[in-house]
Amino acid sequence: MAVKVAVHGYGTIGKRVADAISRQPDMQLVGVAKTRPSYEARVAVAKGYRLFVAGAGHPEEFAAANLPVAGSSREMIREADLVIDCAPDKVGRENAKLYDEAGIPAIFQGGEKAEVAEMSFSALANFDRARGKRRVRVVSCNTTGLVRAASVLAPAFGVDHWEATIVRRGADPMESDRGPINGIMPTFKLPSHHGPDVRTIYPELPIATTAVVVPTTLMHVHVNHVRLARPPGTTAEVVDRLRHTPRFHLFAEWERVGGTPQVMEFARDRAGPFRPDMMENVVWENGIKLDGKDLYFFQAIHQESIVVPENIDAVRAILDLAPDAATSIERTDRALGIPRPP
Repeated sequence: MAVKVAVHGYGTIGKRVADAISRQPDMQLVGVAKTRPSYEARVAVAKGYRLFVAGAGHPEEFAAANLPVAGSSREMIREADLVIDCAPDKVGRENAKLYDEAGIPAIFQGGEKAEVAEMSFSALANFDRARGKRRVRVVSCNTTGLVRAASVLAPAFGVDHWEATIVRRGADPMESDRGPINGIMPTFKLPSHHGPDVRTIYPELPIATTAVVVPTTLMHVHVNHVRLARPPGTTAEVVDRLRHTPRFHLFAEWERVGGTPQVMEFARDRAGPFRPDMMENVVWENGIKLDGKDLYFFQAIHQESIVVPENIDAVRAILDLAPDAATSIERTDRALGIPRPP
């Protein structure tokens, strides 16, 4: 019997999570909640999703836009076995009171502080720890990318030190009111928050991060320098580990993928049953170099979609719907059209 999942918030992440839930054979989408009418609300109704009014929203505004609503977000939550909160940053912690009142588990996003939940989550790292939890936080896009990489490197080779520079996109494609338009903006919080966020999952990982913001909407790029404790003999061994790990996509040099524009064009070209997104960590084979104990590599992170499969796996972990992480990841990736590793 499918579990009933509600999505509270229907923006960049929420609409993708709702679509992902609707594709899972063991899950049923109760509905989605928005505060005000928008083209996204119209699309939700066109897809057959039940639309609920969130927060301080007014049903009459939806009625004026000819958008039928099924009730308030409180009513939506009462129908669900679990809610995925995709509200804007800092709103989730306020919404937590609603979930407490309803007595149901909730999943929050990385824009919330770690304290909003009992644990931070990434499927490759700590799936089993989330079993039976009431409050779980899926870490942010950049943290998800770093944690996935750590899930490969730390067990296999050990990590003595990790330095990562996060080259952050300035805005999502639809965010026309953000920037910079012409500039590279250092993030003057040193180190950046990404390293401490990684340690909410891997407390002992010696990682330090810095960040700059650049005028692009496509993806983030991480520039990584990792001092390995037990380095392999060749770069090829690192490449092989990454290639055979779920949710990593490696580009060979002959594919002529020079940067993020080609990555996203590839995602559009291969678009399968879900969306033309890139939910995997993107790694370039010719952007990986092992020099003694020092490993250097680039990875690209599609900020709009990388956390979507993690939310699905978090549902299965909390509600004990899969025997292990590998089974959940395989089910999620098959439903979303994410290729399996060779």
